[in-house]
Parts: sequence; C-alpha cells; structure tokens
Amino acid sequence: MARLVMKFGGTSVADIDRIRNVARHVEREVKAGHEVAVVVSAMSGKTNELVGWCRQAAPLHDTREYDAVVASGEQVTAGLLAITLESMGVSARSWQGWQLPIWTDGTHGSARIVGINGEELVKRFREHGQVAVIAGFQGIHKETGRITTLGRGGSDTSAVAVAAAIQADRCDIYTDVDGVYTTDPNVADKARRLDKVAYEEMLEMASLGAKVLQVRSVELAMQKRVRVFVRSSFEKPEDINPHGTPPGTLICDEEEIVESQVVTGIAFSKDEAQLSIRRVADKPGVAAALFGPLAEAHINVDMIVQNISADGRTDITFTVPVADYDRAQQVLAKVKDGVGFAAVEGAKDVVKVSIIGVGMRSHAGVAATAFKALAERGINIRAISTSEIKISILIDAAYTELAVRTLHSVYGLDR
Repeated sequence: MARLVMKFGGTSVADIDRIRNVARHVEREVKAGHEVAVVVSAMSGKTNELVGWCRQAAPLHDTREYDAVVASGEQVTAGLLAITLESMGVSARSWQGWQLPIWTDGTHGSARIVGINGEELVKRFREHGQVAVIAGFQGIHKETGRITTLGRGGSDTSAVAVAAAIQADRCDIYTDVDGVYTTDPNVADKARRLDKVAYEEMLEMASLGAKVLQVRSVELAMQKRVRVFVRSSFEKPEDINPHGTPPGTLICDEEEIVESQVVTGIAFSKDEAQLSIRRVADKPGVAAALFGPLAEAHINVDMIVQNISADGRTDITFTVPVADYDRAQQVLAKVKDGVGFAAVEGAKDVVKVSIIGVGMRSHAGVAATAFKALAERGINIRAISTSEIKISILIDAAYTELAVRTLHSVYGLDR
C-alpha cells in the first residue's frame, strides 16, 4: 500500500464526462489499497472567465476580492469530483485550501505556501479510508484570514506541498501529455519521452520554456524531495495496472538515475526580448545604475553580455521577458542622463534555445558542439549564457525550429 497525491489539471476536468474519467482513475488506486489525496484545478477556461468578470466589474480591483472570486473555480471542481466518487461508492469529501489549512503569505494573486497541516487528512486515511479531494491553487493568509491564490499553475504547487505535508510516496501529476519529452514533439517529431529527469534538469526545463510543470512546483519538489510522476489523464483507467509503472516521467533525485546522458533535453522560450545599451561608460557603478532600477520595477533580466571596452566605452546587451520590453525601455530612458549612454536598441523577434543536462558537469566540449552545429546551418548567435547544467543561446526567432531540431539531433536525442 502506498500514499499517493493525484493532481488533475483543467483539461482533465473540463466537463462532467472528464470528471467521471478522473473518478475512475482515483477509484482504481483506492481499490488497489492506496491512501489517496486528489488536488484539482478549475475546469478548463473557468479561471480565465472569472478573471474576465473581475476586470469587467472594475479594471482596478481589490486583489483580496479578486482571489475570493478566482478561487471559486477549484472549489466547484473539488465538489463535483467528490460527488462523483461518492456515487461510485468511494468514500470522499472535498476540502478548500483554508479548511486544511494551507497557510500562505499575504501576496494576493501570487501567494507562496508557508505551511500545511496534513494531520486531519492522514487521520481520515487511517480511520475511514476517505479520499481527500482538495481545491488546488488556493490557501489562506493566517494573519488576515483572507483566501489567497498561488498564481498561474498553482495547483501543481498545491499538489507537491500536500504530498510533502502527508509524506506521500509519490505525487502523480496527470496532464494532457504522457510525460516529459526531450523537446517539444510539435517541433521535433523524433522527440522521445524521458523515463526519469533529475530535479535540477526539470527546474531548468520548466523555467526555460517547457510547459509541463510549473517552476515553483519543481522548486518545492526539489526542496522537500517529493518524487513527482508526470503522466496522462487520458489513458483508460481500466487499462492501467495500479501496482505497475505506467507510461510517464519520474522527476527525482539525480542519484536515482543510474546513467545520465550528457544532454537530457532542448528547451526554448519565445517570451524573450533583447535590449542593447550602446556606448556606456566602462567604470564601477554603471551596471548597478542600470540594473538597479530594472530590479526595482520587478523586471527580470537574463543573459547579460558586456563587450570589451574601447576608449572607455562599452556596450551591454541583455534580455527581458517580452511583456516587460516597453516598460524596460521606459525605465532605461529615465536613467539615461544620469548614467550617460548613447542609445538603447532592442529586438522582440528573438528566441532563447537552451541545452540542458546534468551530464554536462563531467563532459567537455558540449558548448563547442552546439556552436559548430548552428554555424553549419547558418544560424547566428546573439548572446550566450551558461550554468553548470545549461547552455542558453539567443537567436533570431525565424530559426527556432531549425535550431531545436539541429541540437536535438547533434546530441543524439533522436535515438
């Protein structure tokens, strides 16, 4: 017998028929003798509808009331799934975030979890064999008693946090894909599903464009050492052996992966814009004068490149999220006279392609292989950033698919 957390996203609970399908997945695990907690998202499209209603009511609205409205989507799903399970003879009850409780900080709209009390869930597992159906994406701020929400993808984070709180053997993330792939199968038709991915690799993939898991959920899983299994909710529940290993990808400690490939996957992000500050003074304090105001405006800066100084002047190039492009230019315009630079140039038609793998730690020549392969395809590199297990390359957006397929092939991921 195992203790499991099962998380189902919006497409998996999009209507009553799909909720019944989810209920059959839960029933399968209960009949196998497992203790089960289920975390659910709002039905597909419901959160967007609720957000739209808030904006229609008042463009500038109280974020506390916004959370009260948008948290209701998950509440509906949790209740419907509990009703469905009870109709099938499976003991179940729904829980809202504040009922456990899931404690968060007071940042409405993007709160962070600070603690969960899982004692009541464990007690009900043992005494009643009851399935807990938990509304994801939400919690409560202890000091004010107000409902909070965790931001987009927050149900993934809820599920991992619940798994840590009840010491679950595994947290199964059911989604509309059957695992984590070496790259986007829509771009490279030879992309393969990975059996296991290390926490660090998944964190890089999630932050660099892979949409399978939310970044904060991976961070929490790595911190709490929660084993996460990404699998499809659209497989027939009756075709799955609850005691076997179904198709999917396990996110786990690096030590569980017997032999890592040098490169695990290729990720890409189209949410990038490039800014170049021309002929800025090359002296101490200038970088702080440029990037400090950007940080104060909550603009995330990445891939910083500074040219070699010539006649006391240099160029600094960096990337920002494309949504912050115009705002970043406005911030830089305000500091231009104080810092003293010639101009700011920018481009939105860029893409960041990243090569990821824990095996890169112990292998030389990974970067050189990428640069040579891209050069042979006539793909120019605008900027480069590296970490211990990642190389990110900024290129023109027009070459995205060619670059991804080229790198996927040159590192042997096609095989």
